[in-house]
Amino acid sequence: MTTTAAPDPATDLFSLHGRTAVVTGASSGLGARFAAVLAAAGATVFAAARRPDRLEELAGCDPRIRPVVCDVSRDADRVRLVETVLEHGGGFDVLVNNAGTPGSVRAEDESPEDFAHVLDVNLVAPFHLARLLAQAPSARTKSVVNVSSVLGLVSGAPLGGAAYAASKAGLVGLTRELAGQWGGSGTRVNALAPGWFRSEMTEGLFADERSRRWVERGTMLGRGGEAGELDGALLFLASDASSYCTGQVLTVDGGWTAR
Repeated sequence: MTTTAAPDPATDLFSLHGRTAVVTGASSGLGARFAAVLAAAGATVFAAARRPDRLEELAGCDPRIRPVVCDVSRDADRVRLVETVLEHGGGFDVLVNNAGTPGSVRAEDESPEDFAHVLDVNLVAPFHLARLLAQAPSARTKSVVNVSSVLGLVSGAPLGGAAYAASKAGLVGLTRELAGQWGGSGTRVNALAPGWFRSEMTEGLFADERSRRWVERGTMLGRGGEAGELDGALLFLASDASSYCTGQVLTVDGGWTAR
């Protein structure tokens, strides 16, 4: 007769108590929500972004959130961010690479310099921060969550953008490669690919009736994503609930890419 151990309670499975996390792009939208979700699960969260007033407001909502002014497009700022985390003394366990910039929608309006800047923020910075996490001391398994997009999986024309799509598709490839290289050392690397969610970046999309209806027609659930509908997916990838999951892309898009 085969016996199995009783399953852990869900609250323990998704718990981040004792963990230290970094969320980039945390001053608004999805990033601010991600920081609050990880903190509510028990993590000490270093919320990184360029706007100190927004960060201070976020930190005022939970004492476990610590604001760090950081421009992820700058090498020195990325290094300083990780040094700040390590000075805290709790290790470095979870990284949510959320910071991003959209670039131009029309490829012909996007210069090579503009294209390179989008890749610097959306792809180079996540690689560098993930590398710093992998090198940081920790007594626990580490988790990297790269925030990609459905636009890294399928075309978003007439919306989207060449640099943005290339950077988000690049994050998917980076996720798989780093997962393969670092799996043996206990660092898991996964990607979260949201569909159309209301945020500072998509404010114009949902404010315009034509584009909002375009989103509604293209999703199987007939609507854009609501605040909180990424919480479970994020916690799954960040916590031990996904302890045997690496190199994967978890798509949360209301069925957009399944058509």
